[in-house]
Amino acid sequence: MLHNPKGKERLGLALLLGMLAILGPLNIDMYLPSFPGIANDLGTSASMVQLSLTTCLIGLAVGQIVVGPISDAQGRRKPLLISIFLFAIASLLCAIAPNITMLVIARFLQGFTASAGIVLSRAVVRDVFSGRELTKFFALLMVINSTAPLVAPMAGGAILMLPFATWHTIFYFLGLLGLLIVLVMAMRLTETLPPEKRIPSSVGHSVRTMGSLLIDRSFIGYALTVGFIHGGSFAYVSGTPFVYQGIYDVSPQVFSILFGMNGLGIIIGSFLIGRLGAITHERHLLRAAVIIALSATSFLLLMTIIEGPLISLVIPIFIYMTSMGMILTSTFTLAMENQGHRAGSSSAVLGTLPLIIGSIVSPLVGLNETTAIPMGLILFSTSFIGFLAFFILTKKKEKEPADGQEVS
Repeated sequence: MLHNPKGKERLGLALLLGMLAILGPLNIDMYLPSFPGIANDLGTSASMVQLSLTTCLIGLAVGQIVVGPISDAQGRRKPLLISIFLFAIASLLCAIAPNITMLVIARFLQGFTASAGIVLSRAVVRDVFSGRELTKFFALLMVINSTAPLVAPMAGGAILMLPFATWHTIFYFLGLLGLLIVLVMAMRLTETLPPEKRIPSSVGHSVRTMGSLLIDRSFIGYALTVGFIHGGSFAYVSGTPFVYQGIYDVSPQVFSILFGMNGLGIIIGSFLIGRLGAITHERHLLRAAVIIALSATSFLLLMTIIEGPLISLVIPIFIYMTSMGMILTSTFTLAMENQGHRAGSSSAVLGTLPLIIGSIVSPLVGLNETTAIPMGLILFSTSFIGFLAFFILTKKKEKEPADGQEVS
């Protein structure tokens, strides 16, 4: 097992784990431009199409809870290869779904299997990195991962422009991508969790491990912070296809560009954490990011109420997504700091909460397709709850490292 690898080993590991981690965002974002097309083709409503996103998010959440503890007992590599192969099969089922019911079910399976890429990429990071190197590497990984929200909707829009392409084509593409990732991981990824560090495999032990995490006030505080703020962002993910294209009458291609731009925001936020993390403590950066998120969503809610122009939504959403890049990176570092022996389970909790919340809020946005207020209200409410979780549940340690000081 490598420990804080440098140079080519570090870059190679970042690219491998980046391939795994982007599978979730690609699975969520790539088919967004086809939402109106799916509704028309399958003869269903916007809310039912958004339900397919909800079931995918539930699958991603449940899958992490299952795969995380399994990987703590069995290692990272085997569960990963099996799950991603099954993801390719689930993608094929989505492509051939004859009605919205089958698509909704297949999307759950697709999310469940894609979850391994998210939870295990994070567990591997904790296996091989510690201290400031953990923060710096995870920030690098987040920069790589952030290309997925940037590229995915644009790639989906580009596929739909092909003369032979339909929304089915996007799922065929995801299936082929899953098979490619399986081949690359089989050849390049080595096991990072040695047998002597594995946790006994049993339902009872997994429950006890999860229970110990849930009563850890600091851990659950960071988990709720990222859970509500990141989870709320799925209201934007599911809402903007209809808000931008339905209310503001933009084309699928313009929507893809506007949506993809927010990937730059996540990249900027992650980059800031990676750079500033060596100067000031991650908690200070997280505090600033939480305040920025709440401020941006407050302005966004006001603009949706007064029916402001499109730019008055695009700008605060971009700022919000920039803060998201900071929040995702810093909460992971702070929450995982003392979780080396249960990295898989801890990663599962951190990854699951946003998806559970996202699965709840996603269909709510489509209940009224004539206004953007539901999207603005949900983004503000979840940011406010995340704000409270950070300031109430997470407390500054008595001996918090001074700015620039190495954390062991």
